[in-house]
Amino acid sequence: MSRYWSAVVDGLTPYVPGEQPKLPDVIKLNTNECPYGPSPKALAALRAEVGDTLRLYPDSNCDILKQSIAAFHKLRPAQVFVGNGSDEVLAHTFLGLLKHEQPVLFPDVSYSFYPVYCRLYGIAYRQVPLTESFEIRVDDYLTPNGGVIFPNPNAPTGRPLALSEIERLLRANAESVVVVDEAYVDFGAESAVGLIERYPQLLVVHTLSKSRSLAGLRVGYALGNAELIDALCRVKDSFNSYPLDRFALAGAAAAMEDRAHLEQTCAKVIATRDRLAGDLISLGFDVLPSAANFVFARHPQREGVELAARLRERGILVRHFKEPARIAQFLRITVGTDAQCAALIAALSAILA
Repeated sequence: MSRYWSAVVDGLTPYVPGEQPKLPDVIKLNTNECPYGPSPKALAALRAEVGDTLRLYPDSNCDILKQSIAAFHKLRPAQVFVGNGSDEVLAHTFLGLLKHEQPVLFPDVSYSFYPVYCRLYGIAYRQVPLTESFEIRVDDYLTPNGGVIFPNPNAPTGRPLALSEIERLLRANAESVVVVDEAYVDFGAESAVGLIERYPQLLVVHTLSKSRSLAGLRVGYALGNAELIDALCRVKDSFNSYPLDRFALAGAAAAMEDRAHLEQTCAKVIATRDRLAGDLISLGFDVLPSAANFVFARHPQREGVELAARLRERGILVRHFKEPARIAQFLRITVGTDAQCAALIAALSAILA
């Protein structure tokens, strides 16, 4: 501990992001980035933003982007909150909506930033075990709580929760907020956005980093009733009134308006994901059903950490999680291009041989 640190900092175990390699010619299948470029309309909007207006602050209310998001989801701008990536949106959500006397509930195998936020903000939490087949079981969440949050599809497992099950949870959990983190929903799961008008405790979080290929722009947003959105705005304006710059606002708004590009990108990723899963199964891997842009797979005779290291020697990066122990044999593999996935399968074939 540094003598200048606060007690809060000393007690933190920070989130560890996926490696961003500096070496050239690496096949990067470890951070769930999209293998295809952003919308050409988004790129044109970014180029058009270069000019003298950069000396001025951006719109603190992000009206243009909120209008584009609201139009896409058939909601009102007052039901939209935007932030610097969905991680910032989630951080404000934990502080503004999930900090209560009762513990917040989330899966034991899930996005590992959730417990980090809880420790940072002093939020009580309880991790609810997934089933033996790594599924979320709604009955396990029907207990008193200070809120519920989970990704759908879940990460790193990729397994989706049916919309009917999400609605069953909402019907039984009216006294605290339910947050559905839909970072990967565009790749095959059912979105809960259509339930917002009926359930005032529902908040749905999205990102432009995955299906819209804008991980480098850092834009995320939340959708919910105006009361929930107002809470997030109060936290944001007590922290940073200008979380999105002029480039992010312009590029993200244009990306939201290009529905055709979104659909084409997702269709290509889904098709490659299905082929990749089949190829892994043919090599003897157990592969969980995925509705995300990644697959979660283990080989019964080989350790995940060993396979990740052997792949790295061949210039291919995948993600391995040491904790919790029940997933230590798994690899999370981002769906890349067909050529990248073919190179992965060839490397695994050689390693297993």
